[in-house]
Amino acid sequence: MKQHPLSPFLFCPACGSRRFVENDFKSKHCMDCGFVFYSNVAASAAAFILNPAGELLLCRRAKQPAPDSLDLPGGFVDMGENIEEALRREIHEELSLKPDTMQYLFSLPNVYQYSGMEVHTLDFFFLCRVNKLDTIQANDDVKEAFFCPLNKIYPADFGLDSIKKGIIAFLNQNKQIR
Repeated sequence: MKQHPLSPFLFCPACGSRRFVENDFKSKHCMDCGFVFYSNVAASAAAFILNPAGELLLCRRAKQPAPDSLDLPGGFVDMGENIEEALRREIHEELSLKPDTMQYLFSLPNVYQYSGMEVHTLDFFFLCRVNKLDTIQANDDVKEAFFCPLNKIYPADFGLDSIKKGIIAFLNQNKQIR
């Protein structure tokens, strides 16, 4: 049986009561003050960046979850950002690159394991064009960044489920390149 997303939270955040119980599949209800807390999905974005040779820019993760596995550039949306602003920020933080164009492709639900908790996310995937690729640096939570031919990409090498599924969808959409 799957764990309730709010099971680690034992006390009501409004009044501190221990009578903070499951309400439905995504919320808990305080039996003392009536407060209801919902666990909503977090938004994140990932980028498919191709070089002029048609190779995909891949990152090697430096941190948990799934350290040393392959990943795409991207990350979580901060409060006050839209999805495009978040992806631009993440690409710059991780790789010192600035995307020139961004085209939405698709989205996938995900459960992201972080610090022993399940964080439910909705991951948005974009095709990004970067005209100036000579400034790539692995920063932040990226250990290494490199280009790889599409026919040498193996989804099993990606540590995060939605990224793995996104890679599969991207490769299937781009079979003519492979």
